[in-house]
Amino acid sequence: MSTTNTGLSRRATLYASFASVAGWAFDLFDLFILLYVASTVGDLIFPVASPTLSLAAVYASFAVSVLLRPAGAAIFGAVADRNGRKQTMVIVLAGVGLSTAAMGAVPTYAAAGIAAPLLFLALRLVQGVFVGGVVAATHTLGTESVGQRWRGLMSGLIGGGGAGIGAALASGVFILVSAIFPGEQFNVWGWRVMFFTGLMAALISFFVLRGVEESPLWKAHQKAPGPKTRLTDLARGGRGGLLVLNLVLVSGAGSQYYLTSGFLPTLLGKVSGVAQSAQGTILLVSSLGVIVAAVAAGELSEHFGRRRTMLVIGSFNLVALPLLVWLITSTDPANTGLIMFYASALAFFANAAYAPVLVFLNERYPTALRGRGTAICWNLGFMIGGLMPSFVNLASPELADVPGRLMVFLFAMVLVFIVAGALSPETRGAMNAEETGRRVVQPAVE
Repeated sequence: MSTTNTGLSRRATLYASFASVAGWAFDLFDLFILLYVASTVGDLIFPVASPTLSLAAVYASFAVSVLLRPAGAAIFGAVADRNGRKQTMVIVLAGVGLSTAAMGAVPTYAAAGIAAPLLFLALRLVQGVFVGGVVAATHTLGTESVGQRWRGLMSGLIGGGGAGIGAALASGVFILVSAIFPGEQFNVWGWRVMFFTGLMAALISFFVLRGVEESPLWKAHQKAPGPKTRLTDLARGGRGGLLVLNLVLVSGAGSQYYLTSGFLPTLLGKVSGVAQSAQGTILLVSSLGVIVAAVAAGELSEHFGRRRTMLVIGSFNLVALPLLVWLITSTDPANTGLIMFYASALAFFANAAYAPVLVFLNERYPTALRGRGTAICWNLGFMIGGLMPSFVNLASPELADVPGRLMVFLFAMVLVFIVAGALSPETRGAMNAEETGRRVVQPAVE
C-alpha cells in the first residue's frame, strides 16, 4: 500500500483527515442546534417580557458553554499531548454527543420552574468542557497526518469546512424536523428532536476508535520526547507575548464567525422577519458556501503564506461584512433570493478569514505543546468571539437597533484581527522544520 511523506498509508491519511473534519463538523453541529432553536428555547426555558432579553438569555447560555471551553482545552489538551490525539478524540466526541442529546430532555419553565434553566445551563457547561477538548484532537490530528503541501488546505477543510458542514447538517436537520413537526408541534417536540440528533457525534467516536491511526508526528515525538512540558510552558521562556498575540488574533477571527454565521439565524428570523420556511434553505446554502470559502482560503495560505492571506481577507471584510449586514436587514424579507445571496456572501467572507488560523496555531507550537497551545488559543479566542452576539443583543434596546450595533461590533473585531495579523510572523513551513530537526519553538526546560 502506498504511503505519504508522513509515513502513513494513503488510506490512514484519509481516515485521519475524515475523522478530523467529521469530528469538528459534528461538534459544531451540536453547537449550532441551539442557534436554530434559540427563539423556541428562549420562550420555553428562559421566558421574560422583552424579546431581546429572552434572546440574550439564550445566547448567554451559549456563552456559558463557550466559557468552559478553555478549561476543556487545558484538560484534554494535556491528554492529547501525553496520550495521543486519537484517544482524546474518542472521549470528547462521545461526551459532546451525549450532553447535547440530554438537553432535549430538559423540562420547560412552565413544567419545572427555575429548575429548567438551571438544568439547561448545567448541561451547557458540561458540553463546553468536551467541546474545548475536541479542538485538541481534531485541530492537530488532521494537519499532523498530511504532508506540508496539504496543511493549508487541511486547515481550511477542518476549521472552516468542518464548521460549514456542521452548519449545513444543522440546517438540513432543521428543515426536516420543521417539516415533520410544523407550527406549534415544533414548540412541543421539534426542538427536542433537534437536540437528540446530537447523538451522531457520539457515533463518530466509534468510527475513530475502530479505524483511525495515531498522529505520526506525535508518535515520532514519543520516541524522543525530550523535557517534560507543562501548561505553564505556553507562557514561559519568553513566549508570553506569543500567547497573547495568538489570543487576540483568534478573538478577531472567532468574532467574525459568531457575528455572521452564528448570528445569522437570529438576523434572518426575529430581526429581518424572513419566513421560517425560507430560513432553513438560506442557512443551508450559506453553509455550503462556507465550505468552499474555507478550503480555498486555506489552500491560498499554502501558496501566499498564512499572514498575507489573513491580512488580505481581513482588510476586505472590514468594509464588506458591515455592508452585507445592512443589505440583509434593509431588503424586503419576501425577497428571499436576494437575501440568500447577501447571507451567503456574509458567511463566505467571514469564514474565509479564519481558515488559515488553525494551521497558523499548529505552526506556532512544537508537537509536545501543540495540543494544548492550539486548543487553548482557539478556545479562549472563540470564547471571546462567542460572547459578541450576547453583547450585540444587550446593546440593542429594541430589535430594530440590532443591525446597527452588529455592524459596529463587526467593524471593531475585524480591525482587531487585522492588527494582530500584522504583528504576527509568517509561520508556513514551521511544522516541517520541526520534522527535519530544526525546532522553531522549544518547550521550556524545568
